[in-house]
Amino acid sequence: MSQFDIKKIIEWLSYILRCPVCSHKYNLDQTRIIESKENKPGSGGNLLVHTDCSSCKSSVVFSITIDGPEIFSVGMVTDLTSQDTNKFKNAQPVSPDEVLATHEFLKGFNGDFRSILK
Repeated sequence: MSQFDIKKIIEWLSYILRCPVCSHKYNLDQTRIIESKENKPGSGGNLLVHTDCSSCKSSVVFSITIDGPEIFSVGMVTDLTSQDTNKFKNAQPVSPDEVLATHEFLKGFNGDFRSILK
């Protein structure tokens, strides 16, 4: 998938995708490609795109899959900036042990953040 194709796809998506919060059309200048992976040459690929709504300032991350002539998109409202999204895209998932440790900690936590952050 060439850079030209990606730019064309993002331009097309900016015409049809609307903010899920306020229904405003997305601005291409507010859209950043976080990751781009080509499948087989000429067959499409996957994009991870972050965009900010110029109207309500909400942010959305889109996962876009291109398979020949078909384009599939899933969006998620987020509080991450495009820099945050780029930073966390390759982060390791939270392990079950980490979830259990957090649960155990919160079970006995009294809510005093000042004491634990000293």
